[in-house]
Amino acid sequence: MAVLVAGQSGPATATTLKWGACPDGVPRQVACSKLRVPLDYAKPDGRQITLTLSAIGSLSAKHFLLVNPGGPGASGLGTEQLVSAALPEAVAEQYAVFSFDPRGVGQSSPVDCGDLSDLTPHPALPYRPANQAQEQQRISLAQQVAARCGAKAKDLLPHITTENAARDMDRIRIALGRDKLDYLGYSYGTKLGATYATLFPQHTGRMILDSVVDPMVSTYRTAYEQNPALQKRAQQLFTWTAARESTYHLGKTRLAVAAVYDQVHRALAAKPAGGRAGGAELDDLLASSMYIDDSWDGLVRAIADYRKGNPDTLLAATDQLASQSVDPGQLAYNCMDRGWPRTWRHWHNDTAASNASAPLFAWLNTWYGAPCAFWPVGPAREVRIGSVDVPPILLLQGKHDAATPAIGALRMRQALKGSRLLVDGGGNHASYLFEKNPCRDKRAEQYLLTGELPSDGLCPAPTSEG
Repeated sequence: MAVLVAGQSGPATATTLKWGACPDGVPRQVACSKLRVPLDYAKPDGRQITLTLSAIGSLSAKHFLLVNPGGPGASGLGTEQLVSAALPEAVAEQYAVFSFDPRGVGQSSPVDCGDLSDLTPHPALPYRPANQAQEQQRISLAQQVAARCGAKAKDLLPHITTENAARDMDRIRIALGRDKLDYLGYSYGTKLGATYATLFPQHTGRMILDSVVDPMVSTYRTAYEQNPALQKRAQQLFTWTAARESTYHLGKTRLAVAAVYDQVHRALAAKPAGGRAGGAELDDLLASSMYIDDSWDGLVRAIADYRKGNPDTLLAATDQLASQSVDPGQLAYNCMDRGWPRTWRHWHNDTAASNASAPLFAWLNTWYGAPCAFWPVGPAREVRIGSVDVPPILLLQGKHDAATPAIGALRMRQALKGSRLLVDGGGNHASYLFEKNPCRDKRAEQYLLTGELPSDGLCPAPTSEG
């Protein structure tokens, strides 16, 4: 596939963007550009902010595919290269692929909350508080995160919204000289794409949404949908581990493995490995491994090695996660949504109820979002997803996906009339193009090539599952 180069202008497009080198860390074969957009779309001629875009392919390609990897708050730069390399050859011949850092993220006028490292110590406080004092310590940390973000970025925070990011996408479409925007969105990117389709149905082209966010509930309520799904997914992990007892030696049944996990958790809580990996760090590892089956071996080996007296694998994994503990961009998008209770008693009661059925994740999920209870701005106006004008699009969903439970895809299917939903039997999150599933992949390929949607359908679990 041809690669965009600095200053290239293709005869088949009226793009006004100038392409050149990318920031450090972006693949060298990718080109980048800058685009100015309004900070406040109610004042389009007022203060402008800068978006950074990335691209791979030819500017004379028949189709331009814009990609968002999710988050919210995930950097998109480099995602286009991963997607382009994974596209079927027939599709890659027709599509140049683009991505961008959404406003408030990475290289696009990022939200700055200052140094938060002192608010994320390791070992961390327990997620599930043993008493009121521990709960109050966690509340205090959440308040301080919110206060620092407000102090450093209060002029930016009111405008870091999904609606504004969707409007930015239409500015990208215009700058690329396209009448229709073709789009692939993962996880939160499904909410962003559906919001774009609602606001700009006449400019919505071929759109694939993978691992679908529930359009009917608030971000606050989403966590309580996730908790039981995550708990079920953890049980699948324990069952998988038990089936490999000869490899890991952690128990021959799901219950036996769960008991070992609990023993290790209590041991780390009492005496953190290396002085920095305690029970909360193990909780983080478990939560991160719920997204994709391929991560299960790493987590289970870390636990097995620790039980043998070697904490190195566990420490390496927890150290990597520790560097990603607070994401200002993610908080900025999430906390502007409606539905966040402003009284902590509300949060406490909801979490205590969820903890009864999802004890591994209920408090963990609550503390991830807790700064939103004290966010200094918001909430923003909400775009109600769906209308009679939105063209049908393609939804992809894993049956056991815990990060975006399947109920969300079913509700998005209802909101976007005429759309199609393919459900596979696996639990991996945001996996289209990155794992083989012939049933799903062939239908998605035909849609990208022809624009013709497949029928709703069920597909087997991905071939990578085991």
